[in-house]
Amino acid sequence: MFEFLTKPWPWYVAGPLIGLMVPALLLLGNKSLGISSSLRHVCAMCVPGNIKFFNYDWKKEAWNLFYVVGIGIGAYLAANYLANPDPIQLGDKTLARLTEYGLSAPAGLQPMELFGLDQVLSLKGLIFMVIGGFLVGFGTRYAGGCTSGHTIMGLSNLQWPSLVATISFMIGGLLMTHLLLPQIFKLF
Repeated sequence: MFEFLTKPWPWYVAGPLIGLMVPALLLLGNKSLGISSSLRHVCAMCVPGNIKFFNYDWKKEAWNLFYVVGIGIGAYLAANYLANPDPIQLGDKTLARLTEYGLSAPAGLQPMELFGLDQVLSLKGLIFMVIGGFLVGFGTRYAGGCTSGHTIMGLSNLQWPSLVATISFMIGGLLMTHLLLPQIFKLF
């Protein structure tokens, strides 16, 4: 059983398990799955003052904070005790593209030339971590939710804004990968 847990699960097992969370949350607790709203709950809990956006009963959504803490604990346990011992397998085209950008194949989940601690104070780190993080946060707030919230929860509820947001996420990801990212790497 332990060996089964340390190997990547096929999409046809992991996907339905994630998908079943949506009706389970709706049927058992009348709750919506989403992560980005938890930051708002933390701010409403901690930020003093009378800011209208944070002036609501965050205690009704406290379950979401436990959910996020559970994700963090689960990620820690998975990374430290259930990690797949096999190296990450990337396709030949992906490896060629990484080499073209001056990156080595990641030993972990991301190339350390971009996301290592020594890159935080570099121009590359500023662009990818600080500006990129700001854009992700801004986009999440502007879209009214994150990719998982819209794509998993919103689409399963047949919400038109979630379909528009999901299509926009996909188009933005494709544009970034194929048009903007090569231009950014030319700067270095």
